[in-house]
This record gives sequence, structure tokens and C-alpha cells, in this order.
Amino acid sequence: MSIEIKVPVLPESVADATIATWHVQPGEPVERDQNLVDIETDKVVLEVVAPEDGSISELLFQEGDTVLGEQVIANFVAGAVAGQEVTKAQANAAPAADSDDSNDNLSPSVRRLIAEHNLDATAIKGSGVGGRVTKEDVEAFVKSAPVAKPVAAPAPVASLEGRSQKRVPMTRLRKTIANRLLEAKNSTAMLTTFNEVNMKPIMDIRKQYQEVFEKRHGIRLGFMSFYVKAVTEALKRFPEVNASIDGDDIVYHNYFDVSIAVSTPRGLVTPVLRDTDTMSLADIEKNVRELALKGRDGKLSVDDMTGGNFTVTNGGVFGSLMSTPILNLPQSAILGMHAIKDRPMAVNGEVVIQPMMYLALSYDHRIVDGRESVGFLVAIKDFLEDPTRLLLDL
Repeated sequence: MSIEIKVPVLPESVADATIATWHVQPGEPVERDQNLVDIETDKVVLEVVAPEDGSISELLFQEGDTVLGEQVIANFVAGAVAGQEVTKAQANAAPAADSDDSNDNLSPSVRRLIAEHNLDATAIKGSGVGGRVTKEDVEAFVKSAPVAKPVAAPAPVASLEGRSQKRVPMTRLRKTIANRLLEAKNSTAMLTTFNEVNMKPIMDIRKQYQEVFEKRHGIRLGFMSFYVKAVTEALKRFPEVNASIDGDDIVYHNYFDVSIAVSTPRGLVTPVLRDTDTMSLADIEKNVRELALKGRDGKLSVDDMTGGNFTVTNGGVFGSLMSTPILNLPQSAILGMHAIKDRPMAVNGEVVIQPMMYLALSYDHRIVDGRESVGFLVAIKDFLEDPTRLLLDL
């Protein structure tokens, strides 16, 4: 029985998509629900799985091609396919020569991955039909041999006095990120204001209650839950920061959806925590962890990425001391958190070492004035330096 493999239905905000990676080739036997292809949109990567046991009979689009929602991209044959089924035993018994030393028998994504890691294709054991090396084989090889001796690099694409360069096409997500960042810089009156916060009160709370919190809620108490709580309370007091510009109108949002910047292998994404004003610290920690894991594994859905009125980004996890974060359009502001460093501070006339962190608030000056931006940042500082305010709504 022949079945058409189609692109999933795309959201209204997504016009088209790109074939990112074919995980199987025509003739390879696959099982029901096995991932056939990754399709990359401007926001997320969608997986298309096998509808039945069988094999792909024909690929209608190749990696890198642009496709539309519900477009047929391959033909699939359900059940056994005469002359094309290969058992695992036969595949394992295939001679090593079957994995073409010239890499001509490898898919584009596999060749690209091998080139990026400077690997020898003949050293990788293939699990595909006839010993074909798959993308998963290369990734497993890299993980199992992180200190493997690199082979001689291929001839450089271009060189001058011994220098070389490598040209790799931008992914669809990376191009979208680049365009949105340029749009934010060119279409907004962006300004950044700074402050610093003493993190000792929160660090003392975490030290005192970490163990009992983890036993009670099944998750560790981190800093992000305090950041999000402080941001939510500050947004209540400064509605301009929670608003956005739509043409000649200002839209004030009466709900609190906070985007969390998450670094993934494919680029920076900003999944959304919805209705943070109804969440406890434990709820925030659990949801942030879930979004981070989904981002790492490429499982974020379009719904996870849609919306958001304000963004929190924490460059401190990478060691950043200070930065000027760029707006996440159409939002009007973004808060940058940074590394916590011990610094000498004047406290009650004495020099005391305190764990300090810089805060950076970038905002669109067309809608947020200096008074609101500074007041908003000071409110966050007050909430973090005295967390009791969050409990007493002060």
C-alpha cells in the first residue's frame, strides 16, 4: 500500500519550511513511528514519522529544499518491499568497503557532520542498509570518542599563506534569528539601563531551604524562579513595560507571559512561561526545566514559542559579567542577568565582601520612558535583595 508523506500543517505565522535532515533513504526498512525527516521552520523543528512499518519508495524533496504545509515530500510503501528489505544481520555482515571511502554514498547531512568534526568516515561503523553511515552513527561516534585523534583535514576551500576557511550554510532558524535581531536594532529606539543587586539574601534562602524544597517539590531551587517572580511583580507595577506597539496603537497586556532565553544546539530560542502570576517558585522551576530539556532535544512546539510579553535572559551561566541584550520583538523590554561575583561593598560604613550581580534592562524608548525603565529595574533589585517583599506584596 502506497502512502504519501506530507509536511505537517504549519501555523498561520509560518509561511513555509525547510527540509533539514532525511534520517532514512529509499529502500531502508523502517518501523512505525520512526522519525523519517526533520523539517525546520522559523521557530521549531518538526519531526515526520513513519505511518506504518515499511520503507520510503521515493524522495520528492532533498535536504535544503523549501516546502509548504501539507505538501507531499515523499512516497511511502507500507509492509515488506520485495528486493529492498535488509535484515540487521545482513547489514552488519556487509563488507567494510560498502561504506564508500569517497563519501559519495553518504547523505549531505552526514557529510557535513563528518566535515565539521574532521572525522574519517571509514572509522565510523554504519548501522544503515548495507553498512551506510547515518547521522546518528556520526553523533554516537563523536560522543564515544571525544578525544579521538583527528585525521588530516581535507583540502581547504580557500587559503592564503596557510590560512583556510570553511563555508557552512545558515540554518533556517539561524537566519530567522539574524533577521529578527537586525529588525530590533533598526526599527526600535532601544536603550539599556543598568543596576546591581546583592544576591546574598537569595543565596542564604537557597542554602537554608534547598534540601527540604527539593524533597517537597522534586526539583532544585534555582535562581530563575526568583528572577521570574520579581519580573512578574515589577510588570504589575509598570504596565508600560508589559505593553507593545502595534502600528499607531499601544497594546497593554493584562496577563503575564514571560519568555525565557534558552541556548540550544540550533541557536537561541525563547519559549514562553504563561501566566507566571499564578505560578509558585516550584512551578516556575519545573516549567523552566521542561522547556530547557525540550529545547536541548529539539522538541519545542510552535505553541511553546508563541507569545510572550517580556523576556529574561541569563548570560551569567556562560560567565558574562555585563551585556546589553537585544529586544525580542514585538516585546518592549528584556532583562539581562549576569554572573554573580564577590565584590567589596560599603555596608553601614564598612567594607564587606558581597555576591553582586549586574542587571541590564534594554527597552524600547518609544513606549517606555526613563522613569518607568529605571523604576522597573529598581523594583526588581528591591525584590531580589529583600525576597520577603514578594510574599507581602510590598
